[in-house]
Amino acid sequence: MEAQVVLTPAESKRLIARGVAAMPIVRQRLEQGMILLCQGSTNGYVCEELLGQPVDKRAFLAGRTLPAKDPPAFPSERKPDVVLKDGRLWTEGDKVAALAEMQTGDVVIKGANALNYENGVAGVLIGHPAGGTLAALLGPVYGRRLILIIPVGLEKCVAFDIRKVAERLRASSPAAGPTLWPLRGIIVTEVEALRTLTGVEAYQTASGGVGGAEGAVRLVLEGASQQVEAALAIVAEVQGEPAL
Repeated sequence: MEAQVVLTPAESKRLIARGVAAMPIVRQRLEQGMILLCQGSTNGYVCEELLGQPVDKRAFLAGRTLPAKDPPAFPSERKPDVVLKDGRLWTEGDKVAALAEMQTGDVVIKGANALNYENGVAGVLIGHPAGGTLAALLGPVYGRRLILIIPVGLEKCVAFDIRKVAERLRASSPAAGPTLWPLRGIIVTEVEALRTLTGVEAYQTASGGVGGAEGAVRLVLEGASQQVEAALAIVAEVQGEPAL
């Protein structure tokens, strides 16, 4: 059975969040272990799905890409990264303290700004001269053998090789804007979310739209009838998610 669906960026974020929350490794660490949720737009939705309660997602942002003219106002105070231990909020320190506490197999969830989907490479914009959040994460991720999950919508797919772009940006002037850090981990897009939640396979056929569907992705769903019907039901649930 086949079906086509269209998801706006906000709807995709909600779907991806549900997929991340349903991953076996995430469920395991909710039972026993630690999960670090870094600031980010998609991670705000993941946080809601894991906590089962609303989060001020507009304040849970690390950086913001906004329209050049007449951008909307966002809260000036930002919410810190969220740490869960055995399924409960961990309040004994910041993310640096949490990373020092985390053990092999614990989970770090970090979003991205760019994606080469077929190559399995994500890209994160870096504005801080010392590498920001990502620099603080990667040492413990590799040294402590943590699991890095990268929730990122297909809207973030870019036409150029992220690794080559990153090299060019490294050679540019700081005045040119942020650099780009190539990143590998367990990438979770709408495709992986739907597979985790229903077993359906999906592939992207188009992007964009108008009238509120700017940045949307069009997906074809394939699978047994019950899988596709379950996927359509989940898509119907997330459709109508208000734009962030």
